[in-house]
Amino acid sequence: MSRWAPHARERLKDAALDLFAENGYEATTVAQIADRAGLNRATFFRHFSDKREILFDDEDQLVELFTAGIHDAEPEATLMQCLNAALASAGTLMTDDQREKAVRRRAVTAASIEVRERGLLKQRTIAHAITAALQQRGVEALTAQLAAELAMLAFSTALQRWAASDSDPFAPHAATALSELQARTAYLTDAV
Repeated sequence: MSRWAPHARERLKDAALDLFAENGYEATTVAQIADRAGLNRATFFRHFSDKREILFDDEDQLVELFTAGIHDAEPEATLMQCLNAALASAGTLMTDDQREKAVRRRAVTAASIEVRERGLLKQRTIAHAITAALQQRGVEALTAQLAAELAMLAFSTALQRWAASDSDPFAPHAATALSELQARTAYLTDAV
């Protein structure tokens, strides 16, 4: 077995998703994942700190994409235009190949409290990064935090809709979700 096995990270992620679907998250071990991928435990731990991290491997990329979208928005862009830019940028990770994996990850997450807790921590990290990026553009702290929460809800909503679709691109789902949430936020001021 080669120390630097080609595509080891992807092989581990694929093996883990297969085993989580077959055996459940809790019953799957790191050794089983490594074995299914044709690798060893040491290779697993070179790529991931634990089996939960396999499900949230894209977090760093998402943080970079969300914040790049905000930073790259035109200087005169409104707050909602910045959020749309952030969602569009993050959407570049949502390829057709990732759609099926997203469905599988959601199933694992729904079945495990431990994984849901880790997912919430990861969402907080992304929301904090969005908040900081908006503040760097001059958005007041509380408004930036609210906008970040709105962006995360739009992303989650869009991800669910996109994963359930057959071939739709992610970007229209994200734009629609953000628009719907913006309308509902405006409705809150008039709600009894």
